[in-house]
Amino acid sequence: MAMPDPKPRMSHPTDRRGANPLISVILPCLDEEDVLAETLARLDRMALAQADCRFEFIFVDDGSRDRTAEILRQAAAGDDRVRVMRFARNFGQQIAVTAGIEMAAGDAVVLMDADLQDPPEVVARMVALWRDGFDVVYGTRSSRRADSLVKRATARMFYATINRLSEVPIPSDTGDFRLMSRQVVNVLRQMPERHRFIRGMVSWVGFRQTAIPYERPERFAGVTKYPLRKMVRFATDGILSFSIRPLQLSIALGMIAAGLALAGIAYALFMRIFTNTWVEGWTALMMAVLFMGGVQLLCLGILGEYVGRIYSEVKRRPLYVIAEKVGFDETPPG
Repeated sequence: MAMPDPKPRMSHPTDRRGANPLISVILPCLDEEDVLAETLARLDRMALAQADCRFEFIFVDDGSRDRTAEILRQAAAGDDRVRVMRFARNFGQQIAVTAGIEMAAGDAVVLMDADLQDPPEVVARMVALWRDGFDVVYGTRSSRRADSLVKRATARMFYATINRLSEVPIPSDTGDFRLMSRQVVNVLRQMPERHRFIRGMVSWVGFRQTAIPYERPERFAGVTKYPLRKMVRFATDGILSFSIRPLQLSIALGMIAAGLALAGIAYALFMRIFTNTWVEGWTALMMAVLFMGGVQLLCLGILGEYVGRIYSEVKRRPLYVIAEKVGFDETPPG
């Protein structure tokens, strides 16, 4: 995990970390009609408290079926800081974040959820550290009392697994809530892969990174958009996008299975040649067949996941389809 450096470096010559920088806040949304009014109000208070910064709020509607799009259009009509991008269908939270990154004009870009589990008030502390010279300031959850016991346990298991397998260390108890400098954003925009794991991609980029602890509150309204099925898919993308060790594991399993098979053959031959006892038993035979079959299917499954990702990449389809954009033709707020 990156730790704060007591001697922050000087700002890059191309950074605008002095007076009046533009901060882009990206908020992916999916059926958030119950929380958007409060989110907009707290974003407004946060921006007003930082009079030396300009803000734009980029809401990416990821195929909502409620009144989310209508509420956001009304907000954009009354506030020139609000920009709205509406997808033609649901493409996923990581793709929505990517779309926001590609449209953001800010000198720094903040990623946060619209459900207020990422408190807007923490953004001021992130901006202060960015001005001190850090390129990435990521939020670390000091407690996860808002999450269920099962979610906390699976999160710990996920981070332990991915940090053991991945070549790039990813800080534990973090989400996508973070601030990134323009340099980091420019690098991310050059990474076109489809199966995206944003927090891993940001760790891979490097630069000066530091953590900022915050208390993760309960959802203001609504329900989680990440059921168990999506969490498993997300974890799989994170592991396979940053490691080839599962492939190496399949090789190791194949070697173990081959060794056990050779040992079984040697045992059978020994019993046949040097004793009067022939290897008997349906149970032993079925155990061997099932073991070998299980190892083969596991290895084929791992290989299939990687091949499937290659197939998705070579088609070169666009990551998302935009049905509507509101507010992006206006000049950044002054």
